[in-house]
Amino acid sequence: MRNELHVDSMTHETASQLSVDDSWSLKYVSGDLFSCPKDEALAHCISEDCRMGAGIAVMFKKEFGGVEELKKQKKMTGQCAVLKTKGRFVYYLITKKRASQKPTYESLSYSLEDMKSHCLMNGVTAISMPRIGCGLDRLEWRKVAEILEQVFRATDISITVYSLPEKAETTVMKEHMRKK
Repeated sequence: MRNELHVDSMTHETASQLSVDDSWSLKYVSGDLFSCPKDEALAHCISEDCRMGAGIAVMFKKEFGGVEELKKQKKMTGQCAVLKTKGRFVYYLITKKRASQKPTYESLSYSLEDMKSHCLMNGVTAISMPRIGCGLDRLEWRKVAEILEQVFRATDISITVYSLPEKAETTVMKEHMRKK
């Protein structure tokens, strides 16, 4: 049986959706990640040292805190730390040992597998995330999207990937910094 690829568009925000066998979906949205529905889990990449000192990780640290709780979980590269806060799970994909290093596709894949296991055990069916690994970490989105499909295609978990319009990115990050 052939898998069909469906492309839809949303009127609320610019988006397109890719579905395989209606079991999982990967949707792209232009907008602020932190404006996603409050019942969706969130995910992003960090290092084992839980520094979260640059990029979108700074916004996660300010929004959700929990750095000491994350450190107590003692997660290693290729694993996923989890906070349950504000009524949802927040996933911290551990993709490298130190903040100054770069992740590999392999470490990202292992951490996504770990997140998937937690999602399946806890009934999570929707995750919102940025283009993980592709900002300061410099992974290629095309390859990351392939990994997401490999990991999640046999599940009922929908993933929404948020991207900011280029000029809005700095403005939104500054806005979040002022709120805290």
